[in-house]
Amino acid sequence: MIKILNKIRQIGIISEPITLDDPELHKIGNLVQAKIATQFAGSLAIRQVDVGSCNACELEIHALNNPYYAISRFGVHFVASPRHADMLLVTGVVSRHMETALLRTYDVTPAPKLVIAAGDCAANGGEFGISYASCGALSNVLPVDAVIEGCPPTPLALLKGILGVLSRRQ
Repeated sequence: MIKILNKIRQIGIISEPITLDDPELHKIGNLVQAKIATQFAGSLAIRQVDVGSCNACELEIHALNNPYYAISRFGVHFVASPRHADMLLVTGVVSRHMETALLRTYDVTPAPKLVIAAGDCAANGGEFGISYASCGALSNVLPVDAVIEGCPPTPLALLKGILGVLSRRQ
């Protein structure tokens, strides 16, 4: 243990310096906040649904809640129940065993509901496509309002996708 600690002390910090003032993040976040204020009375509730992903998209979605992105400061928060959600953020290729659960989740989400396919798997089936175990893209199962490309999409790309669907909704 002492050897490891001494090695760490000798090497020092080797990670990249972080800039906590990203002007693009603030610009997009403020636009999202303005759209939410007019369309959802100041708060957008998102239910994230994993229907068969590798969890890379979920890691990026969770990053939206970390102190760097802090998406809640723009009026966006994640909810545990689709009954409280304004938007479904779906990740992964729709596996056959999750199709019914996804349809039930969609049915109990109150109208007007927005659906975003996040990541390449949800957008086009990824490398899995349609098979005996997979329905493929989310659009094969549900109507999709927006697609966020990427494997996985970055937190900033996710925020831009949310802004895009809110801008088209007016």
